[in-house]
Amino acid sequence: MATRVISAATLTRDLGRWRHDEPGEDGDRRRTSRPAYLALAESIRLLIHDGRAPLGVALPSERDLSTTLGVSRTTVTSAYSLLRENGYLISRQGSRSTVALPPGVTHDGSKPARSILAMMSPGEVPTIDLTYAAMSAPPEMNEAYSVALQGLPIYLGTHGMDPVGVLPLREAIARRYAERGLPTDPDQILVTLGAQHGLRLLLNVLTAPAERVLIDHPSYPNAIEAIRDVGARPVPVPLRPERPEAAWDLDGIRSAARQTAASTAYLVPDFHNPTGMLMDAGGRAELAAIARETRMTVIIDESMVDQQLDGETPPPVAAFARGPEIVTIGSASKSFWGGLRVGWVRANQTLIAKLLGTRSTVDLGTPVMDQLATTHLLEHADTILARRRDQLRDRRAALLDALAEELPDWRAVSGAGGMSLWVQLPTPVSSALAATAPNHGVLLAAGPRFGVQGAFERFLRLPFTHEESDLRLAVKAIATAYTALTPHASDPLAPLTCY
Repeated sequence: MATRVISAATLTRDLGRWRHDEPGEDGDRRRTSRPAYLALAESIRLLIHDGRAPLGVALPSERDLSTTLGVSRTTVTSAYSLLRENGYLISRQGSRSTVALPPGVTHDGSKPARSILAMMSPGEVPTIDLTYAAMSAPPEMNEAYSVALQGLPIYLGTHGMDPVGVLPLREAIARRYAERGLPTDPDQILVTLGAQHGLRLLLNVLTAPAERVLIDHPSYPNAIEAIRDVGARPVPVPLRPERPEAAWDLDGIRSAARQTAASTAYLVPDFHNPTGMLMDAGGRAELAAIARETRMTVIIDESMVDQQLDGETPPPVAAFARGPEIVTIGSASKSFWGGLRVGWVRANQTLIAKLLGTRSTVDLGTPVMDQLATTHLLEHADTILARRRDQLRDRRAALLDALAEELPDWRAVSGAGGMSLWVQLPTPVSSALAATAPNHGVLLAAGPRFGVQGAFERFLRLPFTHEESDLRLAVKAIATAYTALTPHASDPLAPLTCY
């Protein structure tokens, strides 16, 4: 398998104004006084920690990068040498230099540590848990289960195990797709035990051990883990949330698919978790075209699709498909309640049949009561979701306001929807902050949980699903914990130096 390569043009774009990174006395940006090679090495190092330069990917040749950046080849050679000396590049004779992390700073966020909640006595549990992004159930949940109970008798005369899903729910899901611009037949729907269950079934059918699966980076931690659990290898393609109009690097997806021969991709274009970004209609059309060109099946996770907070949502990505290249998974958990473990897969009937064959070895169907309750909720979704979106908008505003007041040097990415902010810290201390924050009354999910092999130490996901008062208290606690962190001179994440 050929090594995946970052092009000089892509790396130059991501580096930005790499020689203008120090503020002058008047607050304006000015050219740094550091040697150019040191500024370049430092900027590439930060891209590695932020997941913009994924581990194992080869950097462009010294000649190509020097030409594109407009600097001498000596500058690039010296920068690469410094990165190599500090453990950020691995070079083998006859091969390109590939991105790495020094052994002392390898933080694998794919397998979160044992929950702090599980290690504390009841009196020690922090009061605010920001490790999850989910809301409490709406008032209509009681009514939904009451209606489900009334509708249950017609199913009691059967064995109650339906691996496809009850017809009323599949019809309701199909109608929701049609209303969004994607005509769908109920036979194209497989009801699952949540979106995560649907993803796992798809990975079992679509991938084989050691195969590559493209992911947007950062991504949903449980999806990364599911890819690894089936023996496949997640291939990160960096997301650029600072450019909301083009956050997905579609050229990068196309290039990665060709270079790795990936047969599958997992992407979250609808209010992406954790950034809240939304892919526009043009991007969706191009993504479908890339899938056709590369003969890649793209799994689109629409778990967050109902969390539209700003603007309009484009049609589903599958609306731009011409064949089976786009498969969609959805869920009622984010829309209504996390305890409602009902999801679905939308695909062609051939793939549905394969999924059913795999499912029989895992489970025998989704509980009928939960399916009937979900059917009722979907029939009243517009009213329920409108109220919940208003709540999320208010809570997002409260969280942004609290961050601006307590941590003004933190930079929060506010997408068009979703349930969380993706926040960039001034220094790469995300894991350390998550470790110390419980002592101050708050639980955090560190940035590396959302990446592969040590990425995103400068980031945190902060959900805005709690009450506004709790969010403000949480930010105060985070600020206190952040202030308490004392950087060490020997910290391997300290800026690069040369001797």
